Amino acid sequence: MQFGKVDHPELIDYILPQDHEGTASVLKKTSAEKFSVYVGCAKWNRQDLKGFYPRGTRDELEYYSRQFNSIELNATFYRIFPEDQFKKWYDKTPEGFKFFPKLVQNISHLKRLNEGVQPYVDEYLSHVIHLKEKLGTIFLQLHGNFAPKNFDRVIRFIEKWPKEIRLAVEFRHTNWFNDITVADELYSLLENNNISNIITDTAGRRDLLHMRLTNDEAFVRYVGANHETDYTRLDDWVKRLSIWKDKGINHIHFFVHQNLEVESPLLSKYFIKELNDQIGTQLVLPNHLSDDLKLF
Repeated sequence: MQFGKVDHPELIDYILPQDHEGTASVLKKTSAEKFSVYVGCAKWNRQDLKGFYPRGTRDELEYYSRQFNSIELNATFYRIFPEDQFKKWYDKTPEGFKFFPKLVQNISHLKRLNEGVQPYVDEYLSHVIHLKEKLGTIFLQLHGNFAPKNFDRVIRFIEKWPKEIRLAVEFRHTNWFNDITVADELYSLLENNNISNIITDTAGRRDLLHMRLTNDEAFVRYVGANHETDYTRLDDWVKRLSIWKDKGINHIHFFVHQNLEVESPLLSKYFIKELNDQIGTQLVLPNHLSDDLKLF
């Protein structure tokens, strides 16, 4: 992922902001559920994850899904796959694996949530539900120039979204967060409809690191900079997630991106190991990656 890429990542202040005051109140209201953590990469393509697959690997998804328990499925952004494709993905992956698919760009970037978007939503959902219990939270990524002037479209879209399917939304225009009136209205809308407010952590867009949860789920899109600071940043996330766990969060969904995705599996393994050590998760570590985890 090139979003938020900078030329000199060592110059960025990566300290995580304090929690938004609304996060504590949201976590106080969460009902007790089985705590779950899903960590993965954004892609399973061999070209992107060069060096991850052992020689002779015939099916990339089948292998990937036995190393990690989830995938942030970005491929579904580019087109609506037929239902048979989702059935094949379901059959190739083990019990307990989950897909977190991105909504197709026809909805978010071309139609931009206009009234004519509903047929695309209906078609997309009628296909993706064939992932059955392996369907995680679907996420909507809005264009960086999609501003609060289009708030009415967001309201209409969210109110029509089927409540039985979990949704997360990534807002990339800074005014969704730095205009207090807009932000408060947005958070209320998301809370009232049980929609997750995606947290994006990338070097060049620290304004998107809002630390405001709106339900019992932390959906984090972490973008490393292919730099040694990637590790200390992940350490800080383990500490924050540990705090949220103690405060009552039920679901942690954390996806590791890199400007050069080839290093994402190693960073993901490091993060999983730290989670297991620090907050007591029992996530399986990828079994063929070197134990010498540090890339830099």
